[in-house]
Amino acid sequence: MARPAPLTAAERQPVAADRGIRDALTNWRALLGAERRASEHTVEAYLRDVVAFLDFLTEHCGETVTVSVLVSLKTGDFRAWLAKRVGEGYARTSTARALSSVRMFFRYLDREGLGHNAAIGAVRGPRLPHSVPKALAGQETEDLMTAVAAPSRPDEPAWVAARDLAVLLLLYGCGLRISEALDLNLGDLPRDDALSVTGKGGKTRMVPILPVVRDAIADYIVRCPQSLVEDGPLFVGVRGGRLSPRTVQKRMQDLRAILGLPKEATPHALRHSFATHLLASGGDLRAIQELLGHASLSTTQRYTDVDSARLMDVYSRAHPRARK
Repeated sequence: MARPAPLTAAERQPVAADRGIRDALTNWRALLGAERRASEHTVEAYLRDVVAFLDFLTEHCGETVTVSVLVSLKTGDFRAWLAKRVGEGYARTSTARALSSVRMFFRYLDREGLGHNAAIGAVRGPRLPHSVPKALAGQETEDLMTAVAAPSRPDEPAWVAARDLAVLLLLYGCGLRISEALDLNLGDLPRDDALSVTGKGGKTRMVPILPVVRDAIADYIVRCPQSLVEDGPLFVGVRGGRLSPRTVQKRMQDLRAILGLPKEATPHALRHSFATHLLASGGDLRAIQELLGHASLSTTQRYTDVDSARLMDVYSRAHPRARK
């Protein structure tokens, strides 16, 4: 007998919460999708975190969770939840995300006039390791683009290789996220030298499109045997539907094995490479922020660490005094 599919976070409710909490979760979910324009996957993650927190409270407080219970929580209650996650082996990044989800839910309750809790503002999340974006070297990028332009198997249609090259060039040549590239429709193609891209939160930005990227897209369109329409997907799979990110990720995985690239060589690494290579060539940090669609300059500033790390590596290998 086949096992039933697991419930989604939208379908699952806290094991012991009153009607007010359940209604709040339902309304919050709708708000996340409509106002914040969060993806279904992101909404599911937020809800899963909050439902797990509410389940913890049922055991921790020994009673049905109500809005009044949430309002009365002290800093120690939140810390007990964080400590339990540590004991269960959750990664710090996962716990930081869960705390962010819970904070958002409490802000929603406050904004809707359902209840206010000041204690959560004093709770500090786990200290996260300082992560530096992983970028490919210039030659690695060139080798990758050369390899992707060739069919991966003898029986693979030539148009598939042309499609994959166009997608990867959009990531590296324009700094797009993979979701931004695959969400493009045929009608989104630029009539001039700039491409309008809709990123996170529904924000639109303009990015220059290089001739090599434009030519690769044009070559793919000419070769593609599928019927592409103005309001339909630009990049399609072999069955005609919108191209899946997993297909692109699988192609990168195959190319890593062929070229001996590190496991960090993912589609998203091409976006990092775009920013890192621009910065190394003297690009302005503010301009790179605009091109990437970062809301905060501090996010873009991570790439200065990448460039500093590269310079220190060059120094340690090349400077006479560094080898002593």
